Amino acid sequence: MVNEQKSPQAMGTGPSRRPYPFARRMHTTPKSFIREILKVTEKPEIISFAGGLPNPGLIDVAGLAQAATDVFDNDGRAALQYATTEGYFPLRRFIADRYKKCLGLDISPDDVLITNGSQQCLDLIGKILIDPGDRIAIERPGYLGAIQVFSLYEPAFAPVELGAEGPDPAAFEKIVSSGDGAKLFYGIPNSQNPSGITYSEESRKACADIIEGTRTILVEDDAYGELQFAGKAHTPMKKYLPDQSILTGSFSKIMAPGMRLGWVCAPRLIMDQLVVAKQASDLHSNYLSQRIASRYLEEADLDAHIRRIRAAYREQADSMITAMRDGMPDGVHWTRPDGGMFVWVTLPDGCPAMDVFTGALKKQVAVLPGIPFYVDGGGTNTLRLNFSSTDTGRITEGIERLSGVIRSLCR
Repeated sequence: MVNEQKSPQAMGTGPSRRPYPFARRMHTTPKSFIREILKVTEKPEIISFAGGLPNPGLIDVAGLAQAATDVFDNDGRAALQYATTEGYFPLRRFIADRYKKCLGLDISPDDVLITNGSQQCLDLIGKILIDPGDRIAIERPGYLGAIQVFSLYEPAFAPVELGAEGPDPAAFEKIVSSGDGAKLFYGIPNSQNPSGITYSEESRKACADIIEGTRTILVEDDAYGELQFAGKAHTPMKKYLPDQSILTGSFSKIMAPGMRLGWVCAPRLIMDQLVVAKQASDLHSNYLSQRIASRYLEEADLDAHIRRIRAAYREQADSMITAMRDGMPDGVHWTRPDGGMFVWVTLPDGCPAMDVFTGALKKQVAVLPGIPFYVDGGGTNTLRLNFSSTDTGRITEGIERLSGVIRSLCR
């Protein structure tokens, strides 16, 4: 079974057969359900909606190769040397300038720390903010990567139900304002993973108003902000809470995930602690990747490249929605994302997502059950479907097969 987990205190292989003395935190940290499922779906004949991969055909291989050549030819020795923890200054300046140009945020390069992907942002945030037992608020359903990394620091999760326009305001206010409140709130306002939901402007302002003046730090994950199909930028929540929020971003969705480049923007006192935590973790992010990315961004038309990604993802999302509308039985519901990479499916009561997963895999279609996106149980009748990494023809075929499986199980 893909969800089978061995105890972290598994017996050793030596003669004494004594358990390894793993840290307590490993008992509470789940394996990545996605990574385990991807092991099962590596066969090329399987149509996979299970992962969260960008479309490989949209990676500008030629442009990145030319940028790499330029770096090696002109700055090879410097690019292969140790570097500062904060990251390559021209790359940090590019990020800060883009925030000002596109979103009207007053961010300086000194407010930006380059990380090894946006996942490391979450790990560093956990290190500097979360003590065992601290209450942290998270969306329900919530991003699996955040659940996994924050679990290492043994918090008490306080899930906030997501509606069509964002977190339920009454539930959110109760969590933030009652008792000791919440140490932080982690959310993805743009094309949320896994639901695909984008917060309305009213919801963003309401959440910021609830947080303002409390002890809660907003952690705003904006991995999908550039992937809004209409090309219209939404107001970052950080604009409402400049001194009480941390904003994270990633080049994985707009450049290449294999380069492992993300960033975090934070107020100066928080940034100081993030830098210390990163120094202790890895000294600095991959400097060669930073130099290549910076050179690429100097030469490429990033806006035109992002427009191509948006257009392709919009077409793929439309193909998935159309196939679902044509083939899914009554009682199945789904979100219609306005960006990002995911559609969230709710099956009828009594139709287990794990049964659908098993049945679909027999038809050579992989889906991701929604169970691991819930920190408090639930999601047993939900699925996350990824549309970005599969072409439209295979999306249609895969949804037809999946619809047949659901129809046979959910009568």
